Amino acid sequence: MRVGLRVLLGYFAIVALTGVLLVQVFVQQIKPGVRQAMEDTLIDTANLLAELAADDMKAGRLADGRFAAAVATNQHRDVGAHIYGFDKLRTAYRITVTDVRGIVIYDSQGRDIGRDNSKWNDVARTLRGEYGARSSPETPGDDGNTVMHVAAPILDAGRIIGVLTVAKPNRTVEPFIERSQRKVRDAGIALLVAALAVGIAVAWWISSQLGRLRRYADAVTRGERAEVPQAHGEFGVLGQALATMREKLEGKQYVEAYVHALTHELKSPLAAIRGSAELLDEDAGAMSPAERVRFVRIIREQGDRLAQMVDKLLALAAVEHRQRIESPRRLRVADLVDEVVADLSPRAQAAGVGLDVAAVDGGLFTEGDGFLLRQALGNLIDNAIAFSPADGRVDIDARRDGDLIALRVRDHGPGVPEYAKARVFERFYSLARPDGGSRSSGLGLPFVAEVAALHGGEAMLDNHAEGGAVATLFLPAA
Repeated sequence: MRVGLRVLLGYFAIVALTGVLLVQVFVQQIKPGVRQAMEDTLIDTANLLAELAADDMKAGRLADGRFAAAVATNQHRDVGAHIYGFDKLRTAYRITVTDVRGIVIYDSQGRDIGRDNSKWNDVARTLRGEYGARSSPETPGDDGNTVMHVAAPILDAGRIIGVLTVAKPNRTVEPFIERSQRKVRDAGIALLVAALAVGIAVAWWISSQLGRLRRYADAVTRGERAEVPQAHGEFGVLGQALATMREKLEGKQYVEAYVHALTHELKSPLAAIRGSAELLDEDAGAMSPAERVRFVRIIREQGDRLAQMVDKLLALAAVEHRQRIESPRRLRVADLVDEVVADLSPRAQAAGVGLDVAAVDGGLFTEGDGFLLRQALGNLIDNAIAFSPADGRVDIDARRDGDLIALRVRDHGPGVPEYAKARVFERFYSLARPDGGSRSSGLGLPFVAEVAALHGGEAMLDNHAEGGAVATLFLPAA
């Protein structure tokens, strides 16, 4: 399971569990909370009415006095209230009064007059001087609909002469309870949805950051050029740490590989120089002038080869360590070709090779490092000159190939042997010159390949159908 998905599931599980628990607590507390509030108002109402009923009760006219008339009028009053979306048209109070024995002497609904209520908690506890209240089924046997009863004592000079009970059905507040519970549930669902959205966003962000670092590590493992991904926070620090580690490891491996390769490649020219020098030293008197000239020439050629190898090795190392072009410029391909051909014309003339440059479209542009591209194209033309026969020619052209520009250099020499095609871009791999001259450093074509890759292109070398070899440098068109 991916890290982002694990983070999402863990985060959402915690938030969902917390949300469900909170919703459950709120939902479970709404009903008792509302009923407690209703009980509080009933207490105030019962005590107020007990005071108002005291005079009529002491005078013995409770059933037909001013108190009873006011209660009857109140029950028929049109309240006309609109409470948070619910209409209230009538009061829902039921008022009963019992004497000191607990016998009902007044009932606002006229149903239970004469009934003994002395055993009910509201009456019994109030007669004992305690707070009396109870909740009973509205209809016997129907526990789903209950009525809350709150009692208050009717006093005469501090002495209890009766009990007034105010009753109100709990169903009158059920709409408020249900709406509150529904709103809490809706808010809980919205919270879970929002938490899921936030969790998805966080998980996506973490996955994207880790994905960039993973792709960067994979590219490094494959030996590709890759920029340190843009990351934030600790992921950015991790990316920089990976880049630093890569540079140190690549530097160490690079040096080790080059030391081995360079040591192997230097053995041949050094052996030739050493052998020639020993022969010149040992047989100085017996050696003919022609032989002396030949050995001196060998030493000079091998020395030049060593110097060329060092120079090209440094240039190749500089390119291989670059991850990108720091300041790419827009370059006209025709100008690029003209500059390189002008630089190599003396070399071609000295070798007796003609440079045949086809007309290059002036609208072809690429972006990159002009110095490196001139060096790369110069290496291809220099190779073509070296492998061209005397009085031969090198054909140079540039054309559009889809989204790429193809710079082609063709010689009319022997071409590339089949066994060498897969190795021509290896470091230090070189072929014998047609004129029997010494081999090159074997670093020119690897340098071209690195420059092409650095610019997002590619280098290829193959045989032409009509003879000779053709090298192609593909570069992205600007």
